[in-house]
Amino acid sequence: MEGQHMREIFEAELKQVGDDLVEMSSLVAQAIDKAGRALLGSDLALAQEVIVADQAIDEIERELDSRCVLLLAQQAPVATDLRVVVSALRMSATLERMGDLARHIAQVARGRYPVVAVPSLVDEFTRMHEAATGVARRVESLLQTRDLESAAQIEQNDDVLDELHTGNFAAMLGGEWSGSTQETVDVTLLSRYYERFGDHGVSIAERVTFLVTGEFSDAAMETPTSGTTTH
Repeated sequence: MEGQHMREIFEAELKQVGDDLVEMSSLVAQAIDKAGRALLGSDLALAQEVIVADQAIDEIERELDSRCVLLLAQQAPVATDLRVVVSALRMSATLERMGDLARHIAQVARGRYPVVAVPSLVDEFTRMHEAATGVARRVESLLQTRDLESAAQIEQNDDVLDELHTGNFAAMLGGEWSGSTQETVDVTLLSRYYERFGDHGVSIAERVTFLVTGEFSDAAMETPTSGTTTH
């Protein structure tokens, strides 16, 4: 009976971990949407809202990580259970970084207020905003439902972000680029933030796919933040 009771406690704690991941993903989706709208609309209040709200994402990550560490220490999970707990730790870190990237975008919007930071590439960043919000909403859906169709859609959105990221650099390196030094810096940073946001979404998609199917791609074994300080 004691073993059954411990199992019930473990499963309740594991459910809370899953609920925390969904809550984080919901906050990340709100953050990237608001950050993009603040950037494109030069909305100071919205940018500030994103910056302040990032603290809530960080706090959930800390609580989730503590819960996972206690599960590992007290329950000594094996096989599938261990895989779920370790994956949750990795995904919470990834979601926290996605929140940071949304905050970075909002900080650029705030820093350039009252003008738009990327006047020469508004259309391109509008598309990046749409693709990134698509990534975030599908990450939230994936964590809620484990429906792998969302995982495939995340990768499609990431492909769009990669293509736009490459296009933005090509535009700046072209002979017709007339943006100011400040805009050149902002485009470089913002494009990178969006591109990394998509990469992190793909990382979560791959981890959930692994939990559902048991198959893990080589790309998912890589650390998305290696070699960069922009998360």
